[in-house]
Amino acid sequence: MKITEKLTKQITETKYLTVDNSWRYRVIIRYFYEQFEQINYLLYKEDVYAELIKHDMFEGYTLEQCSLDLDALVGWGNLIAIQDTAKVQTIEEFKNKKYRYEISQYSIEIERLTIKLENLKVEGASLEPSLLERIKNSLKHAKENINGDYKVIYEWWNDLVSDFERLNVNYQDYIKQIYSLKPEDMMNTNEFLIFKEKLIEYLRDFIKTLQINIYEIEDILKKISVDDEFKIYDKITKYSLNIPRVEAVTYEEIMDSIIPKWKNIKRWFVGEADKSSEVEKLFDITNEIIRKLTRYAAQLSESMTNSINRKEDYKNICKMFLACTDTDDAHRLSSYVFGIEHMRHIQGDFQRKTESVNSNIFDEEPFEVIIKPRVRTYRERLNRYAIKDKSKEKQELLDKILEERKEQEKLISKYINDGQINFESLGDISQYVRITLLGWLSDAIISDNFTSKNENGKIIKVINPKEKRKCTINCEDGDFEMPAFILAVE
Repeated sequence: MKITEKLTKQITETKYLTVDNSWRYRVIIRYFYEQFEQINYLLYKEDVYAELIKHDMFEGYTLEQCSLDLDALVGWGNLIAIQDTAKVQTIEEFKNKKYRYEISQYSIEIERLTIKLENLKVEGASLEPSLLERIKNSLKHAKENINGDYKVIYEWWNDLVSDFERLNVNYQDYIKQIYSLKPEDMMNTNEFLIFKEKLIEYLRDFIKTLQINIYEIEDILKKISVDDEFKIYDKITKYSLNIPRVEAVTYEEIMDSIIPKWKNIKRWFVGEADKSSEVEKLFDITNEIIRKLTRYAAQLSESMTNSINRKEDYKNICKMFLACTDTDDAHRLSSYVFGIEHMRHIQGDFQRKTESVNSNIFDEEPFEVIIKPRVRTYRERLNRYAIKDKSKEKQELLDKILEERKEQEKLISKYINDGQINFESLGDISQYVRITLLGWLSDAIISDNFTSKNENGKIIKVINPKEKRKCTINCEDGDFEMPAFILAVE
């Protein structure tokens, strides 16, 4: 960390947020900010006063109080007072100094921050996989931008830094929100199970996108040399110096603000000699969150299962029925346990001896109903059988498969001439040859360098991937037309 004078000095512009009458000062600054967004920069105190007294909370507010509040905000640097001399006609009017007020740049940024804080719960944070794709595409154009125009590399740099800062801030804020969830809050709601599934799917989708792009981004950053990095710094700094500014800045000040940003990007994706990258930390954190949520969901599911487990209650009811001295006592107990208030209907494919609807329940013969436990861990008992020795059959099957593969390799080798397979001169081929050769071609042509490795360890390369000339392949299951590709087999 570099400690400078700017870091240690007080920011007086934030006083209006915490002083006793901050409710008045904040409303005034918010009005100036809204007028600034409407390109209305200079306001008279009468304009401010007319807006404030429209609201009930400013009942009894006077123009003198408004003038004093504006003076206080000018003293803290939130407003800039500019004397209006456009309509001055006498010396007396000039001495009275009628001012127009303008919001300062510090206050504009502070208001933007307060508005963001006010809407923080609504806006929230998220993981945007599209930012990774944008960063990867930006870095792919790094080489050509290094040797390009100053304006082009300046715009490229701003887009890259903007996307990276959004990715970094959003990921940190989102992870912090997830970590701030308390177990007792999550365990008190059944909706958590649905939330868990959606969140895990969301995290896995982001991690999948990260895994797809991270290695390519890391490779691109490692290929950018120190000299190329200095060219980036130099061109961006020189272009920035040509931008008209109210306060002059030096070459070194701009350079000092650019270099840490580039180093942060490299540290995030590549890491340092003695420290792992932020991406590796992100993988660990998301995996830990998924494990944590799964564990809480299991505990919640278990607690719900325990709450509906009535096994012991049923045992006690059975004991009460056994304790009845006669049928009348059992009827009375049944009216309490299975009465109208607790009616239960059991439906099933039961074998009855009579179809009469008037038959009493006591006239029916009892039967057993096997009830399976309603727990996720329940497994039906399986009959155990001795394991038979099938090593001979396995070996025979393996020998058969290996023999078939040898025959297939011999068949394919017939079409390799001088280390090449020319689709235009294949002649009549079998269905197996067609499927195999097109599989090799498909794997090679979709790779970056048009090269792949087949199941036998051979290197397959498409020599003419841009070929437009067509050829017809004659196969036992039909003819089809395709570009006249040539494969090199190493």
